[in-house]
Amino acid sequence: MFRMRVPPILTSKYPRILLWVAGITLLFIGYTSGLSHNPPGFQVDESAIAYNAYLVSRTGVGESGTRFPLYFQMFTEGFTQYVSPTQVYLLALVFRFVPPSILAARIFSAFWVFAACLLLGLLAKRISGRVVIGIIVAAIALLTPWFFDIRGLVFEPHFVPFAVALFLITLYDAQAKERWNWRTVASLASALALLTYCYTSGRLLGALLALGLILFAISAQRLIGVIQTWLLYGLTLVPIFLFDRHHPQALVKRLYEISYIRPGVPWRDIASEFVRRYLEDQSLYPLLMTGDSHPRHHVHGCGGAILFATLILAVISLLLVFARRWSDPWWRFVLYGLAASIVPGAITNWPFHELRLLSYAVFLLLLTVPALEWLLPSQESKKIGDERNHETIGSQQPQAAIGDTGSSRSARLAILILLLAATILQGIRYQTIFRRDGPKRPFEFDVPYKAAYDAATAEPIRPIYLQDGKWGPGYMHAMWYATIEGRPKSEFVHLTGRGRVPSGSIVITSNENCENCEIIKRSGVYLLYRAN
Repeated sequence: MFRMRVPPILTSKYPRILLWVAGITLLFIGYTSGLSHNPPGFQVDESAIAYNAYLVSRTGVGESGTRFPLYFQMFTEGFTQYVSPTQVYLLALVFRFVPPSILAARIFSAFWVFAACLLLGLLAKRISGRVVIGIIVAAIALLTPWFFDIRGLVFEPHFVPFAVALFLITLYDAQAKERWNWRTVASLASALALLTYCYTSGRLLGALLALGLILFAISAQRLIGVIQTWLLYGLTLVPIFLFDRHHPQALVKRLYEISYIRPGVPWRDIASEFVRRYLEDQSLYPLLMTGDSHPRHHVHGCGGAILFATLILAVISLLLVFARRWSDPWWRFVLYGLAASIVPGAITNWPFHELRLLSYAVFLLLLTVPALEWLLPSQESKKIGDERNHETIGSQQPQAAIGDTGSSRSARLAILILLLAATILQGIRYQTIFRRDGPKRPFEFDVPYKAAYDAATAEPIRPIYLQDGKWGPGYMHAMWYATIEGRPKSEFVHLTGRGRVPSGSIVITSNENCENCEIIKRSGVYLLYRAN
């Protein structure tokens, strides 16, 4: 009888891989839906990162004129900031192949948050050895408001969850080895360097996580591996010290602006304020009820930064780690990382700043794994429990078997089902409010500037003068919007210092008022006027 021969590729693992790829692609499309209008507009820091990324993609030179800079100088005069290089160069790579646009930049940001959620799921699968637990952790991460709030925001911190998750998965692979070879050491040092160069707080967090590697020095060989990692990671920090030497105070200027740590402040006062802020950033009220108070970071009324079930799972895991796994260096490091991840937020003045505490969310989600393992016992543990029960009929059950009865497994499974149902319901509520109210943030994302810009470009007068004022370096918006539209930069003149505007010229300003002028259009806090 004739038999159809099935191609080997259809009986191999390739169809399964294709299904996973298709599923993840569809999931990413759903995860990024709405980014064309939510958040609305483009905040000035986002315009600066995107504009510098475009410049580098075409010329290799940032706004300041430096070729392939280590840190990007953005804005001018009193608004000057230095931005970490990772996101700018990665976005520049995108703009080499994709026309510059707000949507492309937002999708780029969302990709790294999405990838971080998948990495957390992969790490959970490796820790537990169970695909279902990896899927649950990844799903919880994707539903977590803390991550969803920042997905699509083109700020430096959007890369932090990915960098931390990448370091943790690299460290988990390393801790299983008795001896760390140079490949392992290089992988750990590279992951720490990536975290260090992706955000201001990453410089502190990278050093703290590197210090925590001492928890894995449980033998002479492992201690050598830790020291080698420190040395190699230290070498990656040399460019930062050289940059600071040539640009004194450039990297600490931002810290002085947002922190209570300043020259002249007594150390006793700094320590006291640090303890207060450290405890404040662990408050359950913003964590579960309100989230970040800044509407740009969190849509008000959506609830807290994490879901209730996530915290319950993390607390159960905390108890399990202290009771059963404290001897495991990996879980000691996870608890250390949880404590260290609060420090970047605690050294600043803003209470519960979601962007500076993003690594805290990563460790909280990772900490759900022991609870999920306990609530969802494997078939192997069920079989062992059944055998123990059979062997101890008519006698007192051994202590090791307590909690392994069929009734206790059913109770734990019921608890897990309730927690997952609560996660889904709260996630739906958050998504509903976020998608309804998220676009209602015009001030936070500088929506009015585009109306003033459009009115200015509709005028026949050139050049258009750009004046900075009370509401920040608005000129950057004009540079970015001109880039999107393909307008030559020669159509715009950025006024610096006390530069004067010729009579009859038109000006876009971020000042509330103008002198000796004819107002053409008011748009929010921005003003378009004609100089007399």
